[in-house]
Amino acid sequence: MSNLILMLALLGLPLIVVALMRRWAVWHRAAGAAGLALVFLMTGAGHFFLTDLLAQMIPPVFPQREFLVLATGVVELAIAVGLLLPATRRLAGLAAIAVLIGFLPFNVYAAIAQVPIGGHEWGLSYLLIRIPMQAILIGWAWWFAVRRQNAAAAGPA
Repeated sequence: MSNLILMLALLGLPLIVVALMRRWAVWHRAAGAAGLALVFLMTGAGHFFLTDLLAQMIPPVFPQREFLVLATGVVELAIAVGLLLPATRRLAGLAAIAVLIGFLPFNVYAAIAQVPIGGHEWGLSYLLIRIPMQAILIGWAWWFAVRRQNAAAAGPA
């Protein structure tokens, strides 16, 4: 549960800073993308510090689960960097959406298996929180990184 609260805080922090700076009209999309980048930095880094626990979220039918955790950690870190760069933001946003959709079955498996990490130990009830969070992250990626702005309303990326 604390991971989900931290994710929400990381998402919103750059937007709060931009609003306090009174630069909303110019920088809100970049700030929103930066918030998502912070989430992907946090979760991507976790793949390197919690490898054994995260490997338990992968069904045993997959070989080399620890390697898969590390590889997906690299992918998440690459997405984070891509979200920070205006030239790659849209592609990184699309990759973020794909990863969020692709990883959801592993979260479902982890909840069923009650893997002792990030709330999954609560079982299926955890999915009542996790699935809406996935939807928020997907919507956030679409709104701040993928969606095209009309030229008249667009400011700096």
